[in-house]
Formats: sequence, C-alpha cells, structure tokens
Amino acid sequence: MPVLNIAMFGSDELAKEIAKPTDQRDVHTYVHKENGPEGARILSLIRPAKYPERLRPFLNALSAARVGIIEVTAIDATLGEALVAFASSKIFRGIAIIKSLDGSWIDEDQVKMLFKQAGLEKWVFATEDGIELRTQLYGFMDEIKQELSDASASPLVIPIDQHFNVKGIGLVAIGYVQSGTVNVHDELILLPANGTGNAKSLQVMDDDVSSATAGDRVGLALRNAKEDHLSSGSILVHPAVEDKKTNTSVPLAVELHKRSNVELEVSPFQKRILAEGDVVHASVDLQFVVGRIQSVSASTLEIEWESPLFIRRDNPEPTVLSQLDSKPRIMGSANLSKIE
Repeated sequence: MPVLNIAMFGSDELAKEIAKPTDQRDVHTYVHKENGPEGARILSLIRPAKYPERLRPFLNALSAARVGIIEVTAIDATLGEALVAFASSKIFRGIAIIKSLDGSWIDEDQVKMLFKQAGLEKWVFATEDGIELRTQLYGFMDEIKQELSDASASPLVIPIDQHFNVKGIGLVAIGYVQSGTVNVHDELILLPANGTGNAKSLQVMDDDVSSATAGDRVGLALRNAKEDHLSSGSILVHPAVEDKKTNTSVPLAVELHKRSNVELEVSPFQKRILAEGDVVHASVDLQFVVGRIQSVSASTLEIEWESPLFIRRDNPEPTVLSQLDSKPRIMGSANLSKIE
C-alpha cells in the first residue's frame, strides 16, 4: 500500500491530532491508515523529538520524507534553521501551523515572508484541526502519486538504522526503503562491507509481507548475512548484474565516493563562507558522513570523506551539507560528482 512519509518539526500533541503514535524513541513516528477507492494508503509522520539539540535525526527525517509539517511557536533562529533544512532537502510541499505557546502574538505575515525567503512559498498555512490536516496531506499524496510509483520502480536502496539478533529468527535489519522494491528471497549486498545476504522474511508495520516498496519502513530477516557486515549507516542494494549471454549490465544502485566535487547551493540565511580545511557533514539517504574541504573554487568544493559516502547513480537525492559550529548549521543543498 502507498505510504507518504512526512517530516515534522512540531509538538507531540499536534502529531497525535493527525495520526496514532507508534515508535517513541529518539525519532517519534505516528501512522494514520485510510481505506479509499483504490485501497489502503498510509500517512507516516516522522518527528525528531530531540531537535534542535541533535541535528542528525532531523536530517534523517528529512531524507526519508517527501512532505513536511512545521508548527510555528516562535519566530527565532531554530525556526530559520528548520526552514532552510526543509528547503535544502527540496521538500517544497508542506503545511505550516502557527500556534503561540504562551499567548503572545506571532506575526503571520512575517512568518509567511520567512517561508518565502527560504524557498517554501508553496507551503500552505492551516489550523491544528486533525481532519483538515489529514485531508491536505492525502491531497499531497495524490499530487505525487506518479513520483511515488516511479520511486518504487527505481533501483533498490535501503539505508539501515537498526540491526539486532532475534531468537528463532536471526539477524534483523531495519530501515526505510528510499527507492525500489525488495521481495522475500531477494539476494542483497550489504555496503560498505560488501557482504551478502538473503531476505528470508519482511515486515512492514508489524505485518509479514512479500515485498516492501519505496516509503516503507521495513524489517528484513537476513539469511546468510554476518552481523559485523552491518552498522548504522549500512545500505542494502541488489547485486550488480553482468550477463554476457544477454548482453545485460546493471551496476549497483549507488556509487561509492571517497572524494567528491561538490556544487553547493548556499542556503538563504547562511552568512558563513566555507574555506579549505573546514569540516562539514553530508546528509543523504539517511547517511551522515564527515568530510574535510580540500579546496574551494567559486561555488565548487573538493571534499574528502572520512568514511564511505554512497550516492545513487540514478536520480540522486539532494545532499544537505551542514557544519555543526555554524548558525544556522545548514550550509545548503549540494550536487556531488565523484573524484575517487
């Protein structure tokens, strides 16, 4: 069934108006299921509870999402950073809700101007009515129906954020299907270790399924896979195909970057200028990789990565570049080309 992942910067109370809470760890998730004329469809809210203190879970939520929700409780630096993070992640569909926590006045016109300056002028403003918000979100889902279908038909990419052993089942890996479709019995490659495994069984929302597609948060029971080949940040893909008989050649879905040329689109509120020697973080497909700038030429940076960074070969997602000691921490959106 189709799933719309929604990154949320807002309160637990607002999230519960829209959907039912499920996982309540560092990143809180909420799910609403609706049966329509074409079958069931799901809204999945991803709310990083410890933002702004922790940036990575917020960027991971943006990486998994196609739509956003921002609850505006004050006009401050945190709001500004959240706006440029959504814009740098190219999340141009979303809902804003203005709600003062202490009864003080929030200038709606000023808020709308900030959204426009950040590049989010197409976002809609709404009240905190759960039914109204769900209707708007399902409307977004209808608008990007073809995009969701195309993502499911693309090469498989599953970043892993949890893995553990379960008695009687074995090694289990959990992550969001960023693109493609995985089926029971599929052979998989575990990157960056280049290990192998087989999808013995799959679960989506605690239900056993025969396949999982783009947007699903999937648990995979892996056969013939080694636990030391998995870590937070591992990526599962289908094996490359080389068939001389049929003259078929299909490379891995992702390309390993050790050093990249980076074309940076600087975020609107960012005044800091990056320089040679600066340390940055790249966020893409739920990876969060440290790099050091080797050289700067106009808007192009040459960056060497401290650990493997994987970029999709087809239709790569935007890479969000951040610097943890900057204000805001979001430097902007980047396109990467491989040097080595």
